[in-house]
Amino acid sequence: MTCLFCQILDGKIPAHFIYEDDSHVAIMDKYPIHRGHSLVIPRKHHEKITDMNVGEVSDLFSKVPSISRAVIEATGADGFNIGQNNGRAANQIIPHVHVHVIPRYTRIGVAWPKRSIADDKELEGLAAKIRKCMKSV
Repeated sequence: MTCLFCQILDGKIPAHFIYEDDSHVAIMDKYPIHRGHSLVIPRKHHEKITDMNVGEVSDLFSKVPSISRAVIEATGADGFNIGQNNGRAANQIIPHVHVHVIPRYTRIGVAWPKRSIADDKELEGLAAKIRKCMKSV
């Protein structure tokens, strides 16, 4: 079975892209914890971060600051969390390395809410706004 992210990268499943280069993409999370929740994903498939070499991990995490800045600017969030899960026991749902950028909002509080399914129209509008902000960071 091909992983969900590999299918997205192959164009077989649609996603809302906010960043792309030769080795990485960032997309909107279809099941966001908060509005603007995004995923930074290497194009090369690795199930866990321990399967990657140091250079690949470094390259992946080098994308996170600029993507995070754009997400925060576009959403007006008050802060953000960075998350990276490895293995089912660590709540890794998709077995392909990815980094979560999760905007946080003071008015909502610090508790982790139950995830919901995001509306595609809202995701595309927010993705366009974040892409625009990517140009300024």
